[in-house]
Amino acid sequence: MVWSVQFCSWQPIYCFFARYAEQRLTRAQALKGMTLDAAYASFAENEIGSLTPGKKADFVVLNRDIMSVPFEEILGTKVTATVIDGEVAYGSL
Repeated sequence: MVWSVQFCSWQPIYCFFARYAEQRLTRAQALKGMTLDAAYASFAENEIGSLTPGKKADFVVLNRDIMSVPFEEILGTKVTATVIDGEVAYGSL
């Protein structure tokens, strides 16, 4: 699983999923909120927030697909690689 992110923290994402049913975001909404919407809020959507040609390639590779695992398992997710500006900064691809 590859994510384009500005920072990596599972607690906010877990909280988005674990809220009361009427307040809960979908996983896609939470992912967008942590990536593209966050870039938009910082006036940087043309540079970061998604894996798009011309943008910085900032993303993490995870040890599981947090879009499909039970939400209780999200907090146990580990980063296996981090890429910043297209260069591997941690781990390996």
